[in-house]
Parts: sequence; structure tokens; C-alpha cells
Amino acid sequence: MEHLKYPYGRFEYGIQYSNDDTSRNILAIQNLPSDLNTLAEKFNEELLEKSYRPNGWTARQIIHHLADSHSNALVRVKLTLTENTPVIKPYDQDAWAALTDSKKSPIHSSLKMIEAIHERWTYVLNSMTESDFSKKYIHPEYQREFKLDEFVALYAWHGKQHCGHLKLILEHN
Repeated sequence: MEHLKYPYGRFEYGIQYSNDDTSRNILAIQNLPSDLNTLAEKFNEELLEKSYRPNGWTARQIIHHLADSHSNALVRVKLTLTENTPVIKPYDQDAWAALTDSKKSPIHSSLKMIEAIHERWTYVLNSMTESDFSKKYIHPEYQREFKLDEFVALYAWHGKQHCGHLKLILEHN
């Protein structure tokens, strides 16, 4: 079950990131829309209702989740760049995934959102200085500070994880 839940392994918190690591992570964020669109083309309505594991989200929910999550991520980066160690607003991703729009609406709007969000997000990330990546925010659920270089690594991993889930659905159907 662990491989199904984390096809690329669990994210490791607390790692030090080099400038090269961060550049690779920004590239992964930049490339996610293209990677996701390539995968999404392989899904029909029936496959969009399939999950990668028992009690897991469907492909449709995963795609909508990426739009929801990554729109929040862009806002969190901008808050961190413009405020002094802000406390970010968490959200209940499972509750969002259970909403009707996540369970039933066509995926094209979320795919377009992801393209637009990632275009803006990549622009922001590429304009940041080395010291900007050391800026921190506080996540109240974890009760700790996170640096933006770790945040960028987390979201590079996040996109790969969910693309991995979509690949699992395609492989098993």
C-alpha cells in the first residue's frame, strides 16, 4: 500500500537545498502542466472515476486537487515574500476533494488553472533571490517554520507524486 500511496517515496523534511537543487525543483514545477496534460489526454470519463488505491481519490479528484493545492501554494509563496514569517492558512484537502466540483466537474478547467498558476508561479520563483528562498512561513498544522527552498522542493515532489498516481491508474486499467 505504501508504494501506491507514495510512488516516489515520502517527502523528506529538514533537508538542506543547494541552488542547483532549487533550480531543478523550479523546473519540475514549470514542467508539471505539460506532464499533466500529456497524462490527462489518456483518460476517458470512465478512467477519470478510477482510483490508484482502495479508498483513494479518483483521477478526476487528483487533477482538481492539483489545481486547488497549487493555487494555494502560489498564494503562500507570495505571502512569504511580502510578510515577515506569515502564518499560512491551512485547508482540509480531503473535504475540498469531496466537494461536488472535485468529484464531478470536467477536468479541463483545472488543467487550464494549473497552466496559468504554474506560469505565474514559475515567473515568481525565477525572479527570487537566494535570500528570498531562505524566507519562512509558519504552518499551524505542523507548528513549525518552513523555508521557501523546502517549500519549492515539497511542491516539485507533490506534482510528481500525483502524476505517479495517475500513471498507476493507467497501468492498472
